[in-house]
Amino acid sequence: MKFWRNKRVWFSCLLAVGFSSLEAEEVAPVQRVAKARLTPEVHSAINKGLEFLSKTQNSDGSFGEQRHPVADTSVCLMAFMLQGHVPSRGTYGRNMDRAIAYLINVGKKGHKGYLGTPRHHGGMYEHGLAILALSEAWGQSLNPDLKNTLKRAVDITIHSQNGQGGWRYNPEPRDADLSMTVMQTVALNSAKESGISVPDETLKKAVEYVIYCQDKNSGGFGYNGPNGPGFARTCAGVMSLIMCGQRNHPAVKRGIRFMHAYPEQKFSGGSHFLYANYYAVQCMYQSSAADFNSYYPQVSNALLAKQRENGSWSIKEGEAYSTSMAILIMGVPYRFLPIYQR
Repeated sequence: MKFWRNKRVWFSCLLAVGFSSLEAEEVAPVQRVAKARLTPEVHSAINKGLEFLSKTQNSDGSFGEQRHPVADTSVCLMAFMLQGHVPSRGTYGRNMDRAIAYLINVGKKGHKGYLGTPRHHGGMYEHGLAILALSEAWGQSLNPDLKNTLKRAVDITIHSQNGQGGWRYNPEPRDADLSMTVMQTVALNSAKESGISVPDETLKKAVEYVIYCQDKNSGGFGYNGPNGPGFARTCAGVMSLIMCGQRNHPAVKRGIRFMHAYPEQKFSGGSHFLYANYYAVQCMYQSSAADFNSYYPQVSNALLAKQRENGSWSIKEGEAYSTSMAILIMGVPYRFLPIYQR
């Protein structure tokens, strides 16, 4: 039986342990990682962020402004799960139930279960994030419609892959770019590990496209080919390859070197600060204890300095998205989300 099939039992065991120690220990026996300290300041900041989110949920169960409601709701849902909160139970159980119900309703209204905004520039981003959030929630949620919603959404992604192995803005097998391909690859891997059928060939082709986008000289990844490598794209590309079982592939090793060599401005801001560091901190955790324990304190300290008095963040994006992403970055040491396991 797959590990993720027992997610509800797994979460219950973790919750029984509690937060008596602020050091989260690696639970996977295969490859041990040294303890990564979750400081009281970070723990408090995450608590404040979650409290802020819980008070700003919309009447229909969504989060954020109405520009990217599916994306905002998906990352908010994962932010609650990150700390071990479970739908229908505890302080934020009702918030999570309503968020899951909202995403399911979007799928019911969408064409063939599409979870993105039709013909919207970022529709497939929303679709991928919703698959990821629902995959992480499956096994915890009691909503009987979740599985069918997830299966229909995954089917749309599978049939939207283009000939190169990638994805683009709309659910159509036309062109592709790295950022969108990574989003769908991460989502499909999460769905597969939760028990949804995903063809191996689909993920194999996705890996081929991601590797195609790497500039082998620098180790960085470009947008829709090896030209113009950037930090955010490299973090995303490396993480997607690791999730596809390519941890020891030369492309991953080259990408990690590129990330290490990138200037320290990666901790101070930039147009893709949250997106980049969401993937970067996971890459470093998967890479080695030394990499993670060096990178994590720097990015968490940077985020602590950016938190507002009301517990929120607003970094280039709206409060719901920014707050959730900041929590997802700083909360890796909890290791409660299945995607944060090694």
